[in-house]
Order: sequence, then structure tokens, then C-alpha cells
Amino acid sequence: MSLFSKKISRETIWLFFGFTAILLYVLPLYILNENAHIRVHDNLDSNIAWYKVLAQSGQLLGGVKAVIPQIINGLPRDAYGTEWSGIVWLHALFPSMTAYALSQTITRVFAFIGMYLLLKKHVIRAEKAYLIRIGVSLAFALTPFWPSGMLSTLGHPLALWAFLNIRARDFSLKEWLTLGLLPFYSSFVLGFFFFLAAVSLFWLYDLITKRDWNLPFLGSIAFMTGIFLAAEYRLVYSIFASGEMMHRVEFISSRHDIWHSFRLSFKNFVLGHNHVMTVHTAVILPVILLTFFVTIGKQGRRRSEEKLFIFLVVLNYALSLWYAFWFNKLWALPKEKISLLTAFNFARFHFLRPLVIYVSFAVACYILWRLGKRWRLFVNAALIAQLIVLIPFHEELTYGAYHHSPTFREFYAKEQFQQIKQFIGRPKQSYRVASIGLHPAIAQYNGFYTLDTYANIYPLKYKYQFRKIIAKELEKSPGLKRYFDEWGSRCYLFVSELGKHYAFKKNSRKKIKNLELNTAAFKEMGGRYIFSSVPIMNAEQNKLTFLKRFSHPQSAWDIYVYEAK
Repeated sequence: MSLFSKKISRETIWLFFGFTAILLYVLPLYILNENAHIRVHDNLDSNIAWYKVLAQSGQLLGGVKAVIPQIINGLPRDAYGTEWSGIVWLHALFPSMTAYALSQTITRVFAFIGMYLLLKKHVIRAEKAYLIRIGVSLAFALTPFWPSGMLSTLGHPLALWAFLNIRARDFSLKEWLTLGLLPFYSSFVLGFFFFLAAVSLFWLYDLITKRDWNLPFLGSIAFMTGIFLAAEYRLVYSIFASGEMMHRVEFISSRHDIWHSFRLSFKNFVLGHNHVMTVHTAVILPVILLTFFVTIGKQGRRRSEEKLFIFLVVLNYALSLWYAFWFNKLWALPKEKISLLTAFNFARFHFLRPLVIYVSFAVACYILWRLGKRWRLFVNAALIAQLIVLIPFHEELTYGAYHHSPTFREFYAKEQFQQIKQFIGRPKQSYRVASIGLHPAIAQYNGFYTLDTYANIYPLKYKYQFRKIIAKELEKSPGLKRYFDEWGSRCYLFVSELGKHYAFKKNSRKKIKNLELNTAAFKEMGGRYIFSSVPIMNAEQNKLTFLKRFSHPQSAWDIYVYEAK
């Protein structure tokens, strides 16, 4: 066997190790299933329940004017996104936790493949540097991404690999298949709009500097964009043709002064963002900064990888700066005049940062690796350290051991809500419920028809109607009032005594003493029952009758059921 073959076989072995590590990482989801701890925010409290409601609504393939009666007396079907999304079909075909485990596996495997292909073909071509390629790809694949984002950000390396091949006119059918299939397992507005905008700048750069129209490259950008727009036809319709005013037009986000914006940019640069967690602070950032100073201080002509690295570092901070300044007062007037700037979050260009950060990490490691044997040991240690740092961010550890969140089974409490359903004894569609101190998604997951919800889009007129129920509570809390009036995607029964807390577990001693709801408005909308995770001490003053407290060993909550008189 030749020396070259030995090198290839070693790389193959380490690739096998990478895939094995990913499978071990997701294995607890399959073993624990509904006893697993997973993310609550923008996951259990929303998306997973949305998929369940959609699958059972009979409107998964409904038209653009269809509604889902179970939610807010008729939530537009388009609020739950396109039926051309792979994750929607996983949840339609499998139980929720099985679908969740499969989605995690698919996303992480293709994130690993994509980053590896990108680094090997376009960034680090040296055969001996295979540990950098594999180590960085594995670390990237194990980042705690937002689950319902799928490949919206973790698919960027795979897409960039395909685009760069086409740009270099070195492509075959597989690149076009990649660009054609990714839109069915990712989101346009939650990642790829911004990615495609950035890739378009590559094409524009070539046109300006090389006078090269590169029609295959331009065509590939148009091809992927076209498929996204076709798949996301519901989004296109809701923006341009629905004719109904949605609550997003009242978003107010530009409040920060200059100093606040700069502070936020540094915070984002150093710590990252909740929806695109990169876990880069402890290991990656020091390695990047060290390499940056080594590269800047170098005498003589810089290599291509060093130029690329400096560009990526500058781009990294530029994305954080853009994110921070999107919320600056400078944007207040343009957002007021142009509704699209209010309804669409252009700050999400920072969703490109996972790609930028991990490619920067790979290039930084390669620059140091070239400095000699001791530096190679340092690079290997850095790669191992980053993988170790990612371990505590495994959902089972983060949400089980650290946050002490409920398991999937405890959160949705299916057995407990079945008891409530039997106690009420009426068809669920004949009455409406709302929750206090509890996410509406729990009642929705269990089939109840709710007046409250968490939704990305819903009619503005409904927001005004629902607000009448909680008007007095909002007046008692300026923070809640601003939260509801200037954002409002959580259309909840807010209570000033509870604040923005929606998950009071059964061990809580919290009690509501001075509730002021407009029960008449609640009843006018069809409301009949309120599910509260804490007792309401002045229920009678709110024309509410306490019926029964429900508890269950496999539930995280005690549910106090009240009926509107």
C-alpha cells in the first residue's frame, strides 16, 4: 500500500469516527424518547405543538385561504408554513419525539458532510491536515442549533460547497441536486434568504473585478431562489396577496442608542445568539484572536489562506455590528415608513455567523498548524477542547441537569389533560380555553381549542380583540404592555404578578392574588375554561368558578381548572 493510500485510509477512519460521534450524540433521543429533555423556548412551547396541530387539523394541504379552527377561532393556515418542509412531514408521519430525533440526526449528519466537503475542496486542501477538516466539521455538526431551523444555518456549508464548485465551473449533477433539495429541509426566512444574498455578492464581485458574467453561477443562484419561493408560496402569498393585516406590522424594535448598539455588537461577537448558538467563546474565539495577531504581525506577502482568514474575521464582526444596529433608533423612521422593514427581521444576516465562525476556526488552525510540530499539537488540543466544550450543551444535560426543565412527557402531560378532557365531558370544538402560567402550546398539543397562542403571524384585528381580556393586567405592568403591544407574538393571558413566566411547575408556591381579567370579553370570544398552573385567589371577583385541581405523576404541572360564569 502506498503512502498516499495510507493517508486516505486514516482520513476515512477519522471520518467514520465523526459519523459515529454524531450517532452517539443523538442516541439518547431514541432511547429516552418522551422521557428526554429537550429545548423549551421556541421548541416545546411552539413548533412541536404547531406540527401536531397542523397534522391533525386536516389542513396540512389546505389552500392559502384555509384556517385552523383549533387556534384563535381560525388561525390562517399559512401561519404554520409550507407543506413542502421535510420536518412537517416527519411530524405528520411519526410520533413527535421520533420525528424530533430523526430531524436532529438528518441535520447533524448533513452539517458534518457539508462542512467537510467545503473545507476539503475549497479551504484546506493539504492532505495531511485532515484532522482539522474532520475536527472542525464534527464540532460544527454538534452545535446546539435551533431544532426547527433544520438546515437553515447548518446547511450553509453544503450549499456553499455546491455554489463554489459551480462558480469555478467544476460541477456535475450532484451540485444542482444539492441546491435543489436543500430548500425542502430548511427555511428561506430563517437562514437562506441571507445566505443567497451573500452568495449573490460573490457573483457581483466577479462581474465587477473580472468582467465575468458566469451564467452557470448566476443561474444556480436563481435556481435555488426560485425553488425556495415556490416551496414557500404561502409566505409569498401572505406578504403580497393575502390582503389581511397581520400583527407583525406593529413590531417596534429600534430603541437602542449608539452606545447600546456597540455593546450589543460586542456581546453578539463574543457570546453569539440563542437561535444560532456557536459555542465559540471559550476555545474558538481565543484561537481566532491569537491567529489574527500572528497573521497581522507577519512580515512579507501573505498567503491566500491568511487573506481569507482576515476577511472572515472582519466579516464576523461586521455581521454582529449589523445585527446590533438593526435595533438602533436610526432605523425607527425607515421602519415606520416601510412596513416590510418592520415585519421582516433583516438583523438575521448574523445567521451567517455559524458558517463564518467555524470556517474561520478551520483556517486559523491551518495557519497555526503550518508553523511547526509544537503548533500542530496546540491545534489538535484546540480541536479536542472545542469538542469537549460542546458536550455540556447536549440537550439532555442542558435542559435536564442544568435547567431542570420538564421532559417531553412531563411538559405536554398527555395523561393529565386527558383527565381534564373527560372531566369537562363536552366536545372540544364546542368551547374555547386559555392558559395562565402555562404555555398555550400544551393545551393545543392535547387537542383543546385555544383563544391564546404563540404564532409568528396572526391577524392584527384578533390581537386587538384578545387585548381586551388582559387590558387591566397590561396597564399594571409597563414591561408586559410593551411586550404585547410592540411584539405580541405571544398572545397569552398575561398576569402582572407572574410577569413573563409561563411555566410554574407543581412545586411552585406562587399564587395570584389580584387578577383583573375582562371575563365578559373572554366569553364573547367563546372562552369557557381557564387552565392555570397556579391558584387564583380572587377567582370569584373575576367571575370565575374553581372546578378542580388536576395532578399527575407524569406531569410537571398542577392544573387548576376555572370556568367562566
